[in-house]
Amino acid sequence: MKIIDVEHVTKRFSDFMALDDISLSVPQGSVFGLLGPNGAGKTTLIRILMRISFPDQGRILFKGHPLASEDIYDMGYLPEERGLYKKMKTGEQAIYLAQLKGLEKAEAYKRLRAKFEQFGIMEWWNKPVEELSKGMQQKVQFITTILHKPSFLILDEPFSGFDPINANLLKDEIAQLKKEGTTIVLSTHNMASVEEICDHIALINRSRKILEGDIFEVKNRFKKNIMSVEVSRFSDELLERLDNQQFVVKYGPTNDYYTRFEIKIPDNRTTNEMLQLFMQYSEIHSFNEIMPTMNEIFIEQVENANQLSSHEE
Repeated sequence: MKIIDVEHVTKRFSDFMALDDISLSVPQGSVFGLLGPNGAGKTTLIRILMRISFPDQGRILFKGHPLASEDIYDMGYLPEERGLYKKMKTGEQAIYLAQLKGLEKAEAYKRLRAKFEQFGIMEWWNKPVEELSKGMQQKVQFITTILHKPSFLILDEPFSGFDPINANLLKDEIAQLKKEGTTIVLSTHNMASVEEICDHIALINRSRKILEGDIFEVKNRFKKNIMSVEVSRFSDELLERLDNQQFVVKYGPTNDYYTRFEIKIPDNRTTNEMLQLFMQYSEIHSFNEIMPTMNEIFIEQVENANQLSSHEE
């Protein structure tokens, strides 16, 4: 089931095409990575999803019906630009923001205390926001974004400014939200986080969608049949046989005991054939397929799309 369907959305600002016939679907209960270089159109799409802006063409469906103003109360949005009132006391402001989302003051206070304790910022409750570090301010905004328990959540660069410990705290909270049924759109340049927590991705470049899919399916789609084999010892004949059978070889010591081979298997050969050679002429310590990282896929697909666009021009 899809919680969001973007159908042929186009948005232009004067002579600038921000979104060009974008269609994508966000599965319910997933963490969906919205990826793309700076200026690709991600923020414009997010603003349309939040009804801050409206498409020139196309439409957005939310839970199967056209997105309406009342749906915003079932959404949460953490923008990349932080927007807390610096002179206001932290707890006071958090309660105010929670009330804007429809929570009663007593319920807001109860939920906020629990979250402030969880995120380690309760001691800052009565201090003005301007005394908080950037990371602490981000925690406050994240807490107020999720406090009303939205079913759909958009997080735009949520890890920016966080140290590794607090980034992991945020990742754990995202995992818990997903477990509770929240659908999360994550817009980030942190490809390691995308690999770690996203189920699906869409890649936008120069206002167009160039890639979409389940993250494991995407990685399988772009794999290059490269295997890693680590051996404790091997004979020179192994190198000769690998060369004769047209396996592409890259190898070198990983430590005093093991040598690591990277083998690209041609389309007309099989993994089993390669392994038989290693079993015959070496002692295998480990074996695994080298999958492309999301960072490698991101760079490759954006560069390919830019080259294609240049040729079209």
